[in-house]
Amino acid sequence: MFEKILIANRGEIACRVMATARRMGIRTVAVYSDADADSRHLAMADEAVHIGPPAARESYLVADRVIDAAVKTGAQAIHPGYGFLAENAEFAEACAKAGVTFIGPPPDAIRAMGLKDAAKKIMENADVPVVPGYHGDAQDTDLLIAEAEKIGYPVLIKAVAGGGGKGMRRVDSADAFEAELAGAQREAKAAFGDDRVLLEKYLVKPRHIEIQVFADGHGNAVHLFERDCSVQRRHQKVLEEAPGPDVSAEMRTAMGDAAVAAAKAIDYQGAGTVEFIVDVSNGLDGAPFYFMEMNTRLQVEHPVTELITGQDLVDWQLQVAAGGALPCGQDDLTITGHAIEARVYAEDAARGFLPSTGKLQRLRAPAEGPHVRIDTGVREGDTVTPFYDPMIAKLVVWDHDRASALRRMSSALAQYQVVGPTTNIAFLRRVAEHPAFMNGDVETGFIDRYGDDLVPESVPASDDILAVACLSVLLDQTAERQVQAAQSNDPYSPWHRSDGWRLNDQGHQVVHLKDDEQAIDITVHYAADAYVVDLPDGSVTMRGEREADGTLTIDLGGRRSSAAVVQNGNELTVITHGHSHRLVLFDPLEAFGDDEAAGGAIASPLPGKIIQVLVAEDDEVAKGDPLIILEAMKMEHTVSAPGDGKVTQISVAAGDQVEEGNEIIVLELAGD
Repeated sequence: MFEKILIANRGEIACRVMATARRMGIRTVAVYSDADADSRHLAMADEAVHIGPPAARESYLVADRVIDAAVKTGAQAIHPGYGFLAENAEFAEACAKAGVTFIGPPPDAIRAMGLKDAAKKIMENADVPVVPGYHGDAQDTDLLIAEAEKIGYPVLIKAVAGGGGKGMRRVDSADAFEAELAGAQREAKAAFGDDRVLLEKYLVKPRHIEIQVFADGHGNAVHLFERDCSVQRRHQKVLEEAPGPDVSAEMRTAMGDAAVAAAKAIDYQGAGTVEFIVDVSNGLDGAPFYFMEMNTRLQVEHPVTELITGQDLVDWQLQVAAGGALPCGQDDLTITGHAIEARVYAEDAARGFLPSTGKLQRLRAPAEGPHVRIDTGVREGDTVTPFYDPMIAKLVVWDHDRASALRRMSSALAQYQVVGPTTNIAFLRRVAEHPAFMNGDVETGFIDRYGDDLVPESVPASDDILAVACLSVLLDQTAERQVQAAQSNDPYSPWHRSDGWRLNDQGHQVVHLKDDEQAIDITVHYAADAYVVDLPDGSVTMRGEREADGTLTIDLGGRRSSAAVVQNGNELTVITHGHSHRLVLFDPLEAFGDDEAAGGAIASPLPGKIIQVLVAEDDEVAKGDPLIILEAMKMEHTVSAPGDGKVTQISVAAGDQVEEGNEIIVLELAGD
């Protein structure tokens, strides 16, 4: 077994690999960019080597620097994690030339599955069913248009070298094909250096079911059952579970056998995932399944497989890479219970799941134990940057059956507290509690189908939220006045009192809040040992205090609960009853800028690079027309016109880097 390994990755997967290595007595080496100089994965490693600037292409994707770090530190092997260099055959070959073991499959296996068109041909030869489509080498636009017509709309454009939803576009009609093709090719070129695509028939109601496979260098290969990853947004997984809801023993065996056949067809070694798409238009029972692709690495969602099988897949990877045989055979593997994983992301579901950035001012996760597992690469105080995937954590739960696991997930999400970047926690909770999801009625269009339920219109702050915000403000005022009194020449002066005392007036004050631009004035009356607050739905007696960890304990009319409030400037983020709400504390006498001054100015929704400007000054545009294409966090985002109007100013050009909030274009909106 290895004595020291280098992890050629960052974030939660680097921490995950280090945890197993530490348990096995293996020393670890981390690599890091400037952006990760204070990251959690560095703190966990025994050694760390700096490899470059924040941009991945100048650090984590520079194979020579990674291999050089391994050689210089005496690491005998490199674990690539997932993403970055994990499925790079040239990197695996370079490791071998440097005398360092690559903890993954042989380069030829990576190469065979790395290009989706070639992979499908191999699978066809191995009698593994594939989705009907065009997998040819020719990439002429007119030919692709003709092939799409042959397949029949809707079709799916996929990057040949793709993954993670990048370079993938659904096209519903011939009119949209050419523009979507160009977008997919641009995204594929930026992400993989290869703009070739293939076409597939788009299944209108599919489930995404994948099989975990493992093989060694001694001719052994097994599968560790299925994972259902059907709940997706923008072709990226949101929740995953194992085993798949309602998957029969017969289907499990058939898919498992096909996955093992796929692995054997390319002389595979190590951990891999064979992804299938299942056409459930007529239900799951007896539904046909088709090979989509094989990921020649450990998957993000591997923890659910570990929890239902009791196996450590990173341990298996290390054993196989060191020349050992698989720890057990197919007949030794069984399923126990049900596991679900939710990907907690810094992203705004209400804004089309745009990534969010910023400092994690408060980060409190549910307690880990036999039923709850947290895989994370960040800590409270860390910053989610625009340079990498904005994942905060993977929340994984296990219980004896699916219904119990769902209750665990809902409860754990309610306990999560994140303040700083916008997160998808409320969205995840709505998915977990949605009747269709609870009934196992899942398919890849789930989020689109139930979008109004999962991303509802914002609602005003409840009385409970307003009361918690007021309590936090009052406790802060009391603490501040106590400090002022202690530092003054007259600590007993009535002007230092914190009970609202006024000359010739009843003790009270008004707390001024804004909730999504709606002004709310809350009068607080001071009683002997409590506050009486006049809330929109009536008055209530309130008591409370702040604990050492910042948690508020509050009693509202005899109802006791806990909450948290994090203040950043005048912004208050209130977390109570498992929900988060942002308010603004303001002074009504303070002069505010004219909100209408900006007119039709459009700001960049997130930091990134301008890929294409689609309009010119003086162009007339309609609501929804695409204006600018922005690349951020490895994905393209289209900025569209908020209404009918005329382009009066363009402040950016292709290739420009912009920050969130930078003005990029100005429209003269109709009616202004």
